[in-house]
Amino acid sequence: MPQRGAGLRAKFRELKKQPTARNSMSSLQDAIRAQPLSGIRRGIEKEGLRVQPSGELALTPHSAALGSALTHPHITTDYSESQIELVTGAHLAIGDCLGELTRIHQFVHRTLAAQGNERVWASSMPCRLPTDETIPLARFGSSNVGRAKSVYRMGLGHRYGRRMQTICGIHYNWSMPGVTSEQYFALIRNFRRHAFVLLYLFGASPALCSCFAQGRPHALQPLGPDALYLPHATSLRMGRLGYQSDAQATLAVSYNGLDGYAQSLHQALTQPYPAYEAVGIRNPGGDYNQLGTSLLQIENEFYGTIRPKRVIRPGERPLHALRERGVEYVEVRLMDLDPFVPVGITAETMRLLDVFLLHCLLSDSPHDTPDEITEIKHNQHLTAARGREPGLWLLRGGRSVPLVEWAAEVLEACTPYAAALDATHEGTAFSAALAGARATLAAPETTPSARILQAMAQQPEGGFVGFAAQCSARARDALLALPWSPENQAQFEAMAAASWEAQKAIEAADTQSFEDWRLEYMSAQHLG
Repeated sequence: MPQRGAGLRAKFRELKKQPTARNSMSSLQDAIRAQPLSGIRRGIEKEGLRVQPSGELALTPHSAALGSALTHPHITTDYSESQIELVTGAHLAIGDCLGELTRIHQFVHRTLAAQGNERVWASSMPCRLPTDETIPLARFGSSNVGRAKSVYRMGLGHRYGRRMQTICGIHYNWSMPGVTSEQYFALIRNFRRHAFVLLYLFGASPALCSCFAQGRPHALQPLGPDALYLPHATSLRMGRLGYQSDAQATLAVSYNGLDGYAQSLHQALTQPYPAYEAVGIRNPGGDYNQLGTSLLQIENEFYGTIRPKRVIRPGERPLHALRERGVEYVEVRLMDLDPFVPVGITAETMRLLDVFLLHCLLSDSPHDTPDEITEIKHNQHLTAARGREPGLWLLRGGRSVPLVEWAAEVLEACTPYAAALDATHEGTAFSAALAGARATLAAPETTPSARILQAMAQQPEGGFVGFAAQCSARARDALLALPWSPENQAQFEAMAAASWEAQKAIEAADTQSFEDWRLEYMSAQHLG
């Protein structure tokens, strides 16, 4: 029997040949009844640095009033103790997802305001940073799992430097009922091919504080005393100075299926890597440098614009979960924070992501090849550094093609998917989001990256820190001005208290030494 996803792709191909999406909607609705678009779920993970009003990194601990970073369901830390991560649940409605993200922000800002004058940095690229070794690692308590999280972060610092880990972004988690692992990998292949479109439309890191690049080779241009930039950059965060690793560049991970993907990761997680063997697991004083000496300590160390994911059980390795139960959702990782928006993302952007991901899922998706993987990386770096450059060309199938022309083709191919989502939700918001994307493509000066450089030009001496600090202050003030009920406050205070009790229970239940726990957790058998 044909898979439902394959049948739906065939129906969409048929509909694309018809005159208009409007005439085809009744047939389209027939095609999706077995796999309803109303069942799409999306969730957000949003990182942000805690900073002082001056734009300096806050070196204070994660506030106990926010709850346990180890166990709180919505408020945790990422790499640094100064790097808050806010997590929503999975929602059927975009408004519900954005509403929850807003309420989490409100509680965080109210808590920070009650304790001082810290705020959450509005930019993906970091604020003024202290020396690398002074950037505080996140702490998660005394349990084995909590210690492992901190040791992992220590390892990241040894491998890539702590500054790189202070880069922030938004992760968009997305799932659709009835989709198989094979179909999710088809989505991932298409997403990687066309990710340059999202970098162009939503990239919001064309400049950075000069402190971030100190001591590193780069081709950035000065913009005033504290900023570096590239005039046509879209997302330096996703470029060569961002989340990149020369060591991981040796990984040729294919997304042609779960088995091949899992084998690639398994090898990277189990084979020693000479440079990391030299670092060692412990230093001469006995403190841990890292969890292991393989190319990847754990699965989350593997960088990428999108990941196949599965909710894990306590103590389970993510790779084992994928192998055992398949892909549950995808995690889109290339989205920069929008500094003009208090919570970093808008409903319109989320709608465009839904349309784009549905297009990636339901369009034909040939298997990738080593040559195409090389082209994808080339296109990502070129778009990140020069995406708004007039006449820029990318590589497609060994040939050069204008970025704007290719992006227009992708957006045109999204038309029936936007119409299908509109029909499902009885409105026109998804088509409006797609129309907005087309307008942005035609007017590069309206992209977030161009608007940021325009706003920086209004700062004294073109300052990056001044611009981002102003955006952070505006976001804080806007969130503090929103209605907030005693019931809201009581709910979050209860969650914080419950999270501390949960952390205590985990710590009390430990029976192994950390080293015994580490050896067991890091063993190849745990990978499935």
